[in-house]
Amino acid sequence: MSETYSAITYDVAGGIATLTLNRPDVHNAMNDVMRRELTRCFEALGADDDVKVVVVTGAGERAFSAGADIREFVAPLAPVPFREHRRRVDFRQAMDRCPQPILAAVNGFAFGGGLELALACDIRIAAASAQMGLTEINLAIIPGGGGTQRLPRLVGRGKALEMILTGMRVPAAEALRIGLVERVVPVAELMAAAQGLARDMAAKAPIALRYAKEAVVSGLGLPLQDGIRLENDLATLLRTTEDRVEGARAFVEKRKPKWSGR
Repeated sequence: MSETYSAITYDVAGGIATLTLNRPDVHNAMNDVMRRELTRCFEALGADDDVKVVVVTGAGERAFSAGADIREFVAPLAPVPFREHRRRVDFRQAMDRCPQPILAAVNGFAFGGGLELALACDIRIAAASAQMGLTEINLAIIPGGGGTQRLPRLVGRGKALEMILTGMRVPAAEALRIGLVERVVPVAELMAAAQGLARDMAAKAPIALRYAKEAVVSGLGLPLQDGIRLENDLATLLRTTEDRVEGARAFVEKRKPKWSGR
């Protein structure tokens, strides 16, 4: 992917894409340029077979993202044009379509749209100093990037309502306790932990990695029996791949498999 960006940085090494929100002078606040670039980036990732896993983080140690750039909130907005604009730059929908596992490395503040970005990732690792919250109520608005839907699916109805209705900020240790994040590590170890987990995943057979994500993520939106049927269909397809044969041979021959992605 050869895109040029200004509000984010993007690089790939060893099958792992690292996407960094790059406005540290304003706590990586999301402006329209960043939202457009995130949308383009995730749309391109969906068709990039060379990328096995994606890591998302924020530049600097102070913030993953403090949310929307409030300076863009000052002017009044016309409802219909604004709704249509939001639909065109909804990078979280592009994330939902992204077949690769997406890991969030949450450093510092993750508020409002910043936390919604982390919620749209598949796995969240937080620095011990991180703080998270859906703080939109303090600006007389509500979360508009999936927060009211994704947060209760992770932490439950009551805790989600407490967070959203008060705008409270949750420290990393509490976020781990309530299931908002999967791991908490010292700030100095955050990227090493995220990249290490990403390498573990990227070492797996690529089709199996994507199908495993599809089974879980798509299955959560289905009745149980339909989810089981989806799992069975995907598992059956994987039985027909060259990588499945290679995996069995490598196991028998006591060597590392060499995946072909076929």
